[in-house]
Amino acid sequence: MTGQTKKYSNGEVTIVWNPDLCMHSRVCWNDVTGLPAVFNPKVRPWIKPEAATTQQIVDQIKKCPSGALSYFMNADEATHGPAEVSAETLVEQTPNGPLMVHGNVTVKLADGTTMQRNKVTAFCRCGGSGNKPFCDGTHSKIGFKG
Repeated sequence: MTGQTKKYSNGEVTIVWNPDLCMHSRVCWNDVTGLPAVFNPKVRPWIKPEAATTQQIVDQIKKCPSGALSYFMNADEATHGPAEVSAETLVEQTPNGPLMVHGNVTVKLADGTTMQRNKVTAFCRCGGSGNKPFCDGTHSKIGFKG
């Protein structure tokens, strides 16, 4: 994993996108459940935070199943640093998809390094992910059932 992130800001909120975590669920830009005016993979840059209110952006990012999208309020970042989610950990098995872990978790990778994850983390169950232990959406391509 490269650990590369990209940031997009409207001045009030900054959207952080980690492409290594993205499982391409399309939740962010789906016409029915998403914000296609903000998240549009057909244009560059694909994230336009000025196209919606800060609250709409925050609400949409909270729906991201992989944790590839996160945010911070610019005023909070300047004074307090990045926030962690204060919540119990919940593990959810999704039908024919990843194992979703909601809450703060520390993940120990195969090479022994650790990383802190907040909010939602999607773990591969199909065995086909190119981004193990995280889900990259391969389960849909290979017809995983389980």
